[in-house]
Amino acid sequence: MPHKTHPIATQPKTLLGFTLATLAAIGFSTKAILVKLAYHYPVDAVTLLALRMLFSAPFFLLIALRHAHSNQQTPLNRKDYLALLVLGFSGYYLSSLFDFIGLQYISAGLERLILFLYPTLVVILSAVFLRKPFGRKELLAMLLSYSGIGVVVFDQLHIQAEHLWLGAGFVFASTLTYAFYLIGTGEFVVKIGASRFTAYAMLVACLATVVQFLCTHPIQALDLPMQVYQYSVVMAIFSTVLPVFMLSAAIRMIGSSHTSLIGSLGPVSTLLLATVFLGETLTNLQIGGAVLVMLGVFSLTLR
Repeated sequence: MPHKTHPIATQPKTLLGFTLATLAAIGFSTKAILVKLAYHYPVDAVTLLALRMLFSAPFFLLIALRHAHSNQQTPLNRKDYLALLVLGFSGYYLSSLFDFIGLQYISAGLERLILFLYPTLVVILSAVFLRKPFGRKELLAMLLSYSGIGVVVFDQLHIQAEHLWLGAGFVFASTLTYAFYLIGTGEFVVKIGASRFTAYAMLVACLATVVQFLCTHPIQALDLPMQVYQYSVVMAIFSTVLPVFMLSAAIRMIGSSHTSLIGSLGPVSTLLLATVFLGETLTNLQIGGAVLVMLGVFSLTLR
């Protein structure tokens, strides 16, 4: 009787895909930790974001140039360039700016949990604007996820009530702009390729960030402690460039569903890292809220 075996060649590839997805989730989750550490020094959100973008821009520029000189790429028309400008501005520039501002007021753990609501927002926006189905599964996901956020916010009211809602509002605005960005990227990414699209969109965001800094800050604002530059370099490489491309590689190897599930490690990773590096208290209510948020997202992806 023939016996069924799994192709040996696919096993290392699958393991590598899961490893890259895990490292990407952890890399993205360290961004909030690095931002909070940098805020211990006299630096504001716009300056810190400009430094992050400036240090990551050369990597994305190299990727963009490689694609620009390739004969196998789909040529872009005026409409494509306009879409890149809009998506890069909203998805990477505005989303990052709102997130950095929000982190001035709320904990890293709460920030990551609010950002993790983006799958539910994609579902809601798709139902409203694209007439996609919205049923009991989606409603359950929303109830679980937003109940979890409510639990964590309630737990932190007595700690940082003064600016809690302001910070949470900015981070939610970041999540909302990112959800709009994801809806707009679908077919466009398929057309021009994920790494090419990411490189071009990130360069748009880098340009917008630098222009904002130059219009609102004097050059003397860059006279900062060396630690701020060190955190910015680490953030650019390990929380921006590497996770972006590790995520793309993981999606190619194990698929978007598995990759998104592994991405659920992000909030847990941030909560643990915030406890270790920022001294943020990890309470039972926070753990319970995080579990509710992740269950809500799981309910959208698991069949």
